[in-house]
Amino acid sequence: MNKSKALFLDRDGVINKDFGYVYKPDNLIILDGVFDLCQKAKQLDYKLIIVTNQSGIGRGYYTEEDFWLFMDAIHLEFAKYELIFDGIYFSPYHPDAVNPKYKFGKELRKPDTGMILQAQKDFNINLSQSVLIGDKITDIQAGMKAGVGRNILITNDVSCVIL
Repeated sequence: MNKSKALFLDRDGVINKDFGYVYKPDNLIILDGVFDLCQKAKQLDYKLIIVTNQSGIGRGYYTEEDFWLFMDAIHLEFAKYELIFDGIYFSPYHPDAVNPKYKFGKELRKPDTGMILQAQKDFNINLSQSVLIGDKITDIQAGMKAGVGRNILITNDVSCVIL
């Protein structure tokens, strides 16, 4: 069976503007170039997969329902360009979580590889042929540890580093 390739995208800071713990649909600002990037990836037969730490859930700043409402707003914007995400993986876990159920799950939180490896399993992904784009070094560390072939760190000054 042929393996898929994926474009793994962090959410806040890559897809949408990161104000810190972004969860209100009214605060959604899609970053320039992301629609073009995703359209090109789809043309090249990449799966579009979000892998995002969401410690704001564990810290009690917002709920999983709030997360999904924000994702619905993202879906609506991407649908305007006939783009659909193949998978969405999020980690609400954090060692400082106020709710004990969110204290554990370290393997799912970047820089660990749990979300990427679950997507690999779910979609039969060839990680060495895949790309990860993140805005934090922990994103890149997760991609490299998982064996993602190309890891791209974008920064606020619009420069990028390809690892």
